[in-house]
Amino acid sequence: MSAAVPHTAMVLAAGLGTRMRPLTDTVPKPLIKVRGKALMDWLVDPLIEAGVKRLIVNVHYLADQIEAHVAGRSGVEVLISDERGEVLETGGALAKAKPLLGDDPVFVLNTDAFWAPASPEPYLDLALAFDPEAEDERLLLADTGRALGFDGAGDFFLRPGNRLERRGSATSAPWAYAGVRIMKPQLYDGVAVERFSAMRTWEGLIAQGRLAGQPLDRFWLHVGDPKALADAEMWIACHGG
Repeated sequence: MSAAVPHTAMVLAAGLGTRMRPLTDTVPKPLIKVRGKALMDWLVDPLIEAGVKRLIVNVHYLADQIEAHVAGRSGVEVLISDERGEVLETGGALAKAKPLLGDDPVFVLNTDAFWAPASPEPYLDLALAFDPEAEDERLLLADTGRALGFDGAGDFFLRPGNRLERRGSATSAPWAYAGVRIMKPQLYDGVAVERFSAMRTWEGLIAQGRLAGQPLDRFWLHVGDPKALADAEMWIACHGG
């Protein structure tokens, strides 16, 4: 496996999953089953296949269930970033986990969307395209016209050099953040552990021309609510996962 592939990944599993209620009243969203497999495992399985050896998993809501689930993983080291007493969002979670991340680039992934067919190639492509001298983060981007369960207007335009521009006041944009990225942990050096979104970091990087995008060459399934879950299960049943 190429040395460009990170050995460490941060798995964001602390969300409340409010849009998935009532299913998340007793089960955390990352463990909701999609065709018999936990939602987070649709992403973690190919991540490990890509060569990742170390998972940092943040926990908050129904944390014990997440911890028990990832403790069953073999062939990979699992560390828990415990957020039981706080709500930090996607940026604050990385600030808190910074001492665990190491110095080399890491993958960061949400646990509410995945691609099909499942395979490690999108991770490998993202890592191999990442140029740490010219960029600080590279986001995996889903084509909104090749997706299911995403009802937003899109997040980004892709500009020359694969640089990203926010949708801003435009009515729509062709690319949505697909929930996976590669980044330099140094972005969070000295950042206060408080509640904030990763978007705060991205805004600064966009202004510097150091946030890049990587188109996802797969169909993208966003599982945000019970209807999207039913649609994803039907899609996989028809097309395979």
